[in-house]
Amino acid sequence: MGLELRQQLKLTQQLVMTPQLQQAIKLLQLSRLELVDTVHQELMENPILEEAEAQERTDSPDADAGTATAEEAQISKEAEWENYLGEFSSTSKQSASRESESYEEGTSFEARLTKSASLEGHLHWQMSLSDFTEKDIAIGECLIGNLSSGGFLRIDLEDVCETCYAEIEDVEKVLHRIQRFDPVGVAARTPQECLLIQLEALKLDDDPILVSLVRDHLDDLEKKRYKPLARKFKLSMEDLKSYLDLMQTLDPLPGASFSSGDSFYVSPDAYVYEYDGDFVIVLNEDGLPKLQMNAFYVETLESTKGDDKEYFQDKMRSAQWLMKSLYQRQRTLYKVLESIVRFQREFFAHGVTKLKPLILKEVAEDIEMHESTVSRITTNKYVSTPHGIYELKFFFNSALGLDDGSQVGSESVKATIKKLIGEEDGKKPLSDEKIAEILKEKLEVNIARRTVAKYRTAMGILSSSKRKKVF
Repeated sequence: MGLELRQQLKLTQQLVMTPQLQQAIKLLQLSRLELVDTVHQELMENPILEEAEAQERTDSPDADAGTATAEEAQISKEAEWENYLGEFSSTSKQSASRESESYEEGTSFEARLTKSASLEGHLHWQMSLSDFTEKDIAIGECLIGNLSSGGFLRIDLEDVCETCYAEIEDVEKVLHRIQRFDPVGVAARTPQECLLIQLEALKLDDDPILVSLVRDHLDDLEKKRYKPLARKFKLSMEDLKSYLDLMQTLDPLPGASFSSGDSFYVSPDAYVYEYDGDFVIVLNEDGLPKLQMNAFYVETLESTKGDDKEYFQDKMRSAQWLMKSLYQRQRTLYKVLESIVRFQREFFAHGVTKLKPLILKEVAEDIEMHESTVSRITTNKYVSTPHGIYELKFFFNSALGLDDGSQVGSESVKATIKKLIGEEDGKKPLSDEKIAEILKEKLEVNIARRTVAKYRTAMGILSSSKRKKVF
């Protein structure tokens, strides 16, 4: 068989993810705070971009049309860049003044923050004020560095001895002192030890019944075996209740009140408020710069030659695409919010119990966009409503059938379950089966017992046996 070379022409179509398209998709997925950081970073790196002055924001979009290049003029026809954020508001002319109101506090972001003390830092501070020797400080640092988020010691004392080259007696002495630091009971090895240390600090460790309940019967108390305990200690149920009330004043997790992790701050991307019987959408523009082309570079671009001209042309295209992508992002976000408000109007009027079932496809068809676009624009986005701040994903929930053939949202059913449990008799808590019957009888919701159990567990609510109150 011979080998030969041939030339062949072939016409094909394929989708190429250009860097500009990747940037547009990335902007859709960014949260508001991430978007602000991205825009500020681009302002620093791209000399063509600059932030518009406050007085220029009310100027006509065509004010600088005479200095614009042909490419810039073409893009300006597609959108008014001076108003690429401000036009996205459904506020009527009568309420236009409300758009200028500040929806967040006027103070700076930094002025409203303070560094929260960590458990380790708090204990180190107390140790530095105590009369510890250098050896004791080394042992104490090893102990403090091996505490859990709840304040319990996660290392064996023998390992501390090996690490610090210390005797077990010295380690136990330092541990004893640290356990009496604030919060009392920190660095305990078991819950029993933690509570016993607190009893000692409160001078309640001279009561043998109380000490025995803490040391030997925490499991019985957790499982609410009150009658056998009352018989064992020859107590009435009222006396046993007084002991339990006293124990409930103790802190089983002394380190939980200290935050050692990073805080997660939420800034709403939009506000929905009621005005004249209708719901108004205002996008959150606070901190997001108004972008415009630098007039100096635009004017001198034509006279620039060589590599400099290629560089500035590339930066201009990048700036124009960023402005277009930001405009498209805000436009898409507004259209999605407008559709959500239409579908979930009862929620915005009455609260979470009126939340309807909704899927991405319904919103996508309503605004004539792809489901993936709706999914991206609702990721890490929050909206401030008359009933609180919610993630946009919250409004998309599954459906449960009603007897009349209609449907109700799962989040609405969860809220109803939470309300029923909150109003129940503590001595006779509602079982999952009973809750399913109530939903069936009163609300005509077709729901199985296992579904009630799944929703209850997802909300962090205990079972009826663990919610039962004996006293």
